[in-house]
Amino acid sequence: MSALNCKEHVGSKVADNRQTRGSRTDSQHATNPPPVFDELDSTQCHIILDRNRVGRIAYSLHDQVDIAPVHYVRRGSWLYGRMAPGTKLTTLTRAPWVALEVDEIEGLFEWRSVVVHGAFYQLTPGGTTYDVNAWETGIEALCELIPTTFLRSDPIPFRTVMFRISIDRLSGRSARPGE
Repeated sequence: MSALNCKEHVGSKVADNRQTRGSRTDSQHATNPPPVFDELDSTQCHIILDRNRVGRIAYSLHDQVDIAPVHYVRRGSWLYGRMAPGTKLTTLTRAPWVALEVDEIEGLFEWRSVVVHGAFYQLTPGGTTYDVNAWETGIEALCELIPTTFLRSDPIPFRTVMFRISIDRLSGRSARPGE
């Protein structure tokens, strides 16, 4: 199969209709510079993670992949969050390797995206000194997001499980209009 230009792909009638509605012509597209795509360094990635509080966690078990929104707070090389008990938690305790993505999108070619790869750890208030310290750090972090975390006035009391994700690998990309 040969490569097709846009007119051949969608049919000349559709392309002609687009031009009569005032859309750009082929010559106008040729004069616009292409968008610029960049890699983000770790400092830029951390700034984006710190500026946002909601990401999407991707996880898998066997041949099933899922993705779900979660709120989080970054502390050093960890992301702390909460979730409700259920199948997502069951899956994550069996297969703890995850990716978490955070995006900032202003337009089709104006965006930043950060992906964290790491392991999911469920936190409990007891256990070793290390476990207790992790729990306390998580509480402090989450109270910045929701000051009443785990208190009677908590707006999401059904999210009873605290977790953290290690930031083992961090990458980011951005797009901006060409100049």
